[in-house]
Amino acid sequence: MRDIVAIDVHTHPQTEEFLAAMGSRHRQMAKHFGRERPVVSFAEQADQYRERRMMAVIVNSDSETTSGIRGAPNDLLGQAQQDHPDVFLSFAGIDPWKGEAAVAEIRRMHAEYGIKGVGELNPSRQKFAPNDRRFFPIWEVCAELGLVVMFHSGFPGAGAGTPGGGGYRLELAKPVPYVDDVAAEFPELKIISAHPAWPWHLENLAMVWHKSNVYLDLSGWAPKYLPPEVVRYADSLITDRVLFGSDWPVLTVDRWMAEFDELGLKETSRRKILLENARTLFGLEG
Repeated sequence: MRDIVAIDVHTHPQTEEFLAAMGSRHRQMAKHFGRERPVVSFAEQADQYRERRMMAVIVNSDSETTSGIRGAPNDLLGQAQQDHPDVFLSFAGIDPWKGEAAVAEIRRMHAEYGIKGVGELNPSRQKFAPNDRRFFPIWEVCAELGLVVMFHSGFPGAGAGTPGGGGYRLELAKPVPYVDDVAAEFPELKIISAHPAWPWHLENLAMVWHKSNVYLDLSGWAPKYLPPEVVRYADSLITDRVLFGSDWPVLTVDRWMAEFDELGLKETSRRKILLENARTLFGLEG
C-alpha cells in the first residue's frame, strides 16, 4: 500500500496457535488488562489494518526453557507476511536460552521468509539479562542480517497481580543497564525498546536520546496515560526515533489513535511517529 497513513510496530497474533502458546498466561493477562482475547485469524487482522490504511508488525515469543510451553511456530508469521505483504512485517520469536538453535532459527526465518526482526523478547518473562555475554551471538547475527531486535521494557503484564508475580523479576525489565549495554556493544544493531518502560521511563528516554540505534515504541499504554516526560520528548528531542505501537489486541488501534490525536503534538512529530520513522527503520521508503 503506497497510501498508508501509519505503521503499527507492535501487534500480537491472536490465532488459536498463539493463544494456546500463552497457556495459563492467557487468562492471567486477560484479567490484568480487563480484556478478553478472542481468536482472530491473520486474514481478519490484515483486513482490519487495510481498512485503516495501515501496516502492522506481528511479533512472536518463545519461552519454552522457562515455561515448558513451546511458542507458536514462527513459520505462521512468515507465511502471514507472504500472504499479506501489503500489511504485515514479521518478527520471529526466539528463546534466548536455546543458544545455537536460536541463532539457527533466526537465520532460517530470514532466509525462508525475509523476516524484518526478532522479538518481542521479554527479559522478565524469559528470565534472562540481555547484556549477558552468553546471548551476544544472537545480537551478532541480528546485526549481521540487518534485523531489528525488540525488547520489552518496563512493567511486565505477565504475572502482574499474582502471588510472587509469577516468579518474574521486575529488575530484568529495566532498559538501563540491560538494553543500553547491548546498544553500546552493538552500535550497528537496530533496537526497539518496547513500551514507555514505566517506572523507568526516564532511563528509557535517556537511552533513546543517547544512542541513535535505539527506538522507543509507545505501545501498551493508552496515550492519555503516557507520562508527560514521554510526550514532551517524543515531540522534541527524540522525535526521529519514536514509533507508533498499539500492543493490539491489548489496546485497539482506534482507541490509541483517537487518544494520540488529543496529545497536541506538532504535525511533523505526529507524521514521524505514525509513519516516517518506521519506514526509515524498516527500509520502506520506496
